[in-house]
Amino acid sequence: MAFIIAPLLFFEGQQTRSFLVQRKFKEILGTAIVLALISAIVGLFVVNRIFNVGLPLALIMIAISTPTDATALDSVREGRAVPKRTEVVLKMESLFNDASGIILLQAAVLWFKTGELSYTKNFSDFLISAIGGVIFGVGIAFITMIIRQMIIRSRWNETSSHLIIYFATPILIYLMAERIELSGIIAVVSAGLIFNGEMSRSRFSIPRYLSFFNQTVSFVGGALNSYVFVVLGISIARIVTDQRQEMTSTLEWLWIGIIIYLVSTTIRYLYARFLSKDSRMEAVTFALGGVHGAVTLALAFSLAGMGIKGTNFDLILLTESVVIILSMLVPTVLFKFILNPILNEDDIRAKSRRVREKMVGVGINYVHDLEISPAVKESVTFDLLDQTRRTTVREFLNQWRGVNSTRYVFTGFQAVEERQILMNAFEKEREFLYELLDGVALDEAQYIYDVYSELLISESLVLDYYE
Repeated sequence: MAFIIAPLLFFEGQQTRSFLVQRKFKEILGTAIVLALISAIVGLFVVNRIFNVGLPLALIMIAISTPTDATALDSVREGRAVPKRTEVVLKMESLFNDASGIILLQAAVLWFKTGELSYTKNFSDFLISAIGGVIFGVGIAFITMIIRQMIIRSRWNETSSHLIIYFATPILIYLMAERIELSGIIAVVSAGLIFNGEMSRSRFSIPRYLSFFNQTVSFVGGALNSYVFVVLGISIARIVTDQRQEMTSTLEWLWIGIIIYLVSTTIRYLYARFLSKDSRMEAVTFALGGVHGAVTLALAFSLAGMGIKGTNFDLILLTESVVIILSMLVPTVLFKFILNPILNEDDIRAKSRRVREKMVGVGINYVHDLEISPAVKESVTFDLLDQTRRTTVREFLNQWRGVNSTRYVFTGFQAVEERQILMNAFEKEREFLYELLDGVALDEAQYIYDVYSELLISESLVLDYYE
């Protein structure tokens, strides 16, 4: 939770505009509190009546399956166009409903141990945990932001220090918030929202750092996302292996898991259709979009530290595994039939390749018309052709041998000439892309912007190169 989930939610929070949270505040309260409570109450009595499971144990199962997972949702809907309104609500829900699940779980465990359920105390604990988490996360993030901005504007500015502070922030905020019994998850998300505004307003103060920073965050986020699913898969495989005897002695765990998933999905549909007044397609998408993942499994394993052991613990683990698998498998299949594809990836790659080849052709034509040293012309032409990613290994080795001899080692005037010609060729390519973008809609032009971005990076590499 501290080292994987917290940073991921922090990254998600940073990619979310704070004004969007304000605009969707009513929907956030609805999904994080109202929907969670309705699902808990209905699921509690359904599981209790059908399977004769005690109310406290049933509430534990329902509470664990309350948090939804934005990362898992992105995986199951990949390549499919979710209705925009539903997509925003699902994202907001996954950012803020973890606290509801954790408070419900704590109340259920206390009920299981003592036989008493205090509604007033649990509700007050939720308010303190959630509101306190927001205040704590915003406060620490604001102080951190001010410190970082002071460093940026000082002579002690150092890129590595910013990265260390940034990646340590969500972990420390989560651990400190949990230590003082506040919602670490909400604190981390709130901190991410503060940093969203910082990044958008200080991106040109240290552009080299921000470019490197974005690439690093993208890499770390991708690695953590992949790690989550690896851990999820290994954990479920270990549960199946360790609980083989429990699985074969009775199938109660399977039916409970199926019922919990069906009940929660049905309630989500009814909530979206009749309380949120969504269209039928939006309601279906919202219902299926309640995907569970690593947070659900983490909460299930946390029961061992709360004193829930033995047969009950085994039953909960197997049940939650069924809920997780169903919540990921069902929408993965159904979304293929009910949602339209966003864009065909092959078409995008083909369009991008054609634009890049035409762009490079403009640059090469410019170079060929120049009266310059043959060695410089050959070197620059290869560099331009390399943008198409279609140069052969043999051509590369030929250039490699030239660099390691004296053929392409330029000094003095030739070095200046090579750099200037490359810059001029890139300028011609940029002019071509400008003309191509004229009058093209933003959504349709995204692949052109991607090519343009790579061209600017190439240009910066020429400027940064020193012998």
